[in-house]
Amino acid sequence: MLQGKKILLGVCGSIAAYKAAILVRGLVKNNAEVKVIMTAAAQDFITPLTLSTLSKNPVLTSFTTEQGNWHNHVELGLWADLMLVAPVSAYTLSKFAQGICRDLLTAVYLSARCPVFLAPAMDLDMYQHPSTQKNLQLLKKYGNTIIEPESGELASGLTGIGRMAEPESIITQLDDYFQPKSSLVGKHVLVTAGPTAEAIDPVRYITNASSGKMGFAIAQMAANMGAKVSLVTGPTFETLSHEKVTVTVVRSAHEMYKACMRIFPNVDVAIMAAAVADYTPKNPSQQKIKKTGDTLTLELTKTEDIAASLGKIKRPDQMLVGFALETNDEVSNARKKLISKNLDFIVLNSLNDAGTGFGFDTNKIKILDHNSNHIQEFTLKSKREVARDILKLITNKLHA
Repeated sequence: MLQGKKILLGVCGSIAAYKAAILVRGLVKNNAEVKVIMTAAAQDFITPLTLSTLSKNPVLTSFTTEQGNWHNHVELGLWADLMLVAPVSAYTLSKFAQGICRDLLTAVYLSARCPVFLAPAMDLDMYQHPSTQKNLQLLKKYGNTIIEPESGELASGLTGIGRMAEPESIITQLDDYFQPKSSLVGKHVLVTAGPTAEAIDPVRYITNASSGKMGFAIAQMAANMGAKVSLVTGPTFETLSHEKVTVTVVRSAHEMYKACMRIFPNVDVAIMAAAVADYTPKNPSQQKIKKTGDTLTLELTKTEDIAASLGKIKRPDQMLVGFALETNDEVSNARKKLISKNLDFIVLNSLNDAGTGFGFDTNKIKILDHNSNHIQEFTLKSKREVARDILKLITNKLHA
């Protein structure tokens, strides 16, 4: 979807500026036309020559060239189909938010009529500072899309959120943006994500290793395709900010059950991607349990089966999609769930496949259809691409 698109890339002063080379190369490989604007500080980290060579266009660094020719910021803003600033520093974020125009990049930003995507990169304390968060909220209010930074080791040596999203992820998000929006416009989609946490006492709980990445990717993709999305998530480090997404955070399986039962009657599609606990402590202690013996026995009771409960009340005009993570007899077990829970489709993951399961950024799936013995198999892909495959199948069914 990036073929022929005109992308204006802004690069700010940050150690993450080296990623701009990978980003430009990736965009060009996707047949986008790229023009680059660099701030003065960005040139301390990567040379204009590098980015001009990769983009096949002169890199712009000021309002005029050495020969005195004028770089018209208004024309640049009108030229672009999309403006991306990656990395964007805390300093430039503040200028964008306050409308301060002191260089070519800020002038083009204020002149741009196209969508603007911003990929912050900074140390975790800078990112979490109230002034930075206020600027980000202002920029979202202005209609900009924030490509959320990732968590990991930072240039300061600290570990936390603040790393610029990887170029491959950014390119995928831009590609998603240009996907046709009509396929889910007017549809309401419920998505569940993440694990649940079942209390043993006020400080201990039973949970699983689900990261929530798959469910969040589905919610993001559905919103990009025009749907109104209700995301119900258990405890996770994943975040999602999208004007079409309403997030409900729950903790236990029972809380997720209540939220889904409340939302489901009003949706067209429900996708149950959460890893919900099958059992919960029957009598959780109201006080912290003291270590008094060599063993501790917990009595567990079954949790509500959310997918099965929704399957019982599903209307003919609604679609219900479940997930199955299996370790043995994968297809047989998945098909049993597909039938017993009255699902339209079930997405099968196998822990026997490398690069799949909890915590990975990739997934390899099979999709089973309630009305067919045919099994669709997919190769190992990023979870964003997997989300696209799942939603493509759903939209094809909706419009059949």
